[in-house]
Amino acid sequence: MSSKKQPTSQSQVLKQRQEKAALLETSGVSLFPNGFRKDTDIAWLIENFSDKSDEELTTDETVYTLAGRVIFVRSFGKASFMHIQDQSGRLQIFVQRDVIGPEAYKTFKKFDIGDIVGVRGTLFRTRTGELTLNVLEISLLTKSFRPLPEKYHGLKDVEARYRQRYVDLIVTPRVREIFQTRTRIMRSLRNYLDRNGFMEVETPMMQPIPGGATAKPFVTHHNALDMQLYLRIAPELYLKRLLVGGFEKVYEVNRNFRNEGISTQHNPEFTMVEFYWAYADYIDLMDLTEDLFAEIASEVLGSTRLSYQGQEIDLSPGWKRLSFFGSLQEIGGLSPDDYQVYGQAKQLAEKLGESVPPGEGLGKVQARLFDALVEPKLIQPHFIYHYPTDISPLSRKNPDNPELTDRFELFICGREMANAFSELNDPRDQRVRFEEQVEAKDKGDEESHFMDEDYLRALEYGMPPAAGEGIGIDRLVMLLTDSPSIREVILFPHLKPENPAE
Repeated sequence: MSSKKQPTSQSQVLKQRQEKAALLETSGVSLFPNGFRKDTDIAWLIENFSDKSDEELTTDETVYTLAGRVIFVRSFGKASFMHIQDQSGRLQIFVQRDVIGPEAYKTFKKFDIGDIVGVRGTLFRTRTGELTLNVLEISLLTKSFRPLPEKYHGLKDVEARYRQRYVDLIVTPRVREIFQTRTRIMRSLRNYLDRNGFMEVETPMMQPIPGGATAKPFVTHHNALDMQLYLRIAPELYLKRLLVGGFEKVYEVNRNFRNEGISTQHNPEFTMVEFYWAYADYIDLMDLTEDLFAEIASEVLGSTRLSYQGQEIDLSPGWKRLSFFGSLQEIGGLSPDDYQVYGQAKQLAEKLGESVPPGEGLGKVQARLFDALVEPKLIQPHFIYHYPTDISPLSRKNPDNPELTDRFELFICGREMANAFSELNDPRDQRVRFEEQVEAKDKGDEESHFMDEDYLRALEYGMPPAAGEGIGIDRLVMLLTDSPSIREVILFPHLKPENPAE
């Protein structure tokens, strides 16, 4: 069918459905009643009766009440087979005129694929062995005015899937499974942190000063207070204020907003978990992170071994730990002069296709070398630790080498999964770091950290030695569901306008 005829065909189908709906209403059928109540999920029936013989099923006269969307219909005059689908699964039902009555069957024949129906019936098994509900009563619960796509699995326009996620969820079981798995991941994560003494808290999403990360924020305005506010880029500085206040283990599952590019790994609105632990350091967090990931994988997948885009990944504790500069040598193949001498490092970064702005510090250039030469090769879990101080404005300096920080990032499948460090709690050092960030911002670095006087005041009251970590939830879900793009694991990812002219 040509693209020119497609809109006409769609219009005709919509018109036919509206005409059917009008006939149903004329005959006294409500299109959107709200009195039906189900008592059974389809998955429960499948789990409990899939191994029963036809004889066992037919001798059981229990009547089950289900509700679901019509996905498939095959009619034989006086009888019809249908598949209905609820949140838990899909089941075949069998509707016969002689059972439900001629008038009810006449009404039923006006139902369409996509309608939501309520049914009552008993179970039996067809000649082909399929578990089926023999319908005693059927009623329309919701009229669908739009047809479901017939060949949805073959659509090449993935943007249409994301834009109309409600349709994607109806017709693509794999998509529903991803988000059901996401829920189990979040439950496992919270259970782990709760069991280990962390308290879940909530902090502001609109902040007068954005902090806790180096990123460009979204800006908004509060009319009543007549002040500029920022959507948070991270909850870190508020969570550490709670350490000052006396809470020793806190976490927040948080939505963050960063005004940056969109890719298979980046969405401007994303989910993280951040947790802070008083009287601990970054090495304690390495141990906790290994244990946390292994437990979540075991609970959700049944194993610490998984396949991601054809690569076998082992999340069993005992991950490799390598220093930042050690990784540039061991994995990146560089000599110390390649990354320690500014001119050579900058020239090499540009040769690798990295754009180095004028005046960018050595630490950021080294990070560009890492991104190009090391990160893509970190397939199995790797902790990369001791990052340069000038790219770690909130991290505690290493006591043996103040040019480095006690910080690590976790990489799996060539992408960052977590960022953690021993926290900087000296307000004097923190002020100097903030001032350096402000200077960089004045020179044009939009992602540099703001000065936050209230946070400095909090540190002056005294924050205990602590360690903190942020884990990207979306990327964790990508890993555990074998999803290649972050858009696959976000229900409603950000997209360009459907009709830009409007």
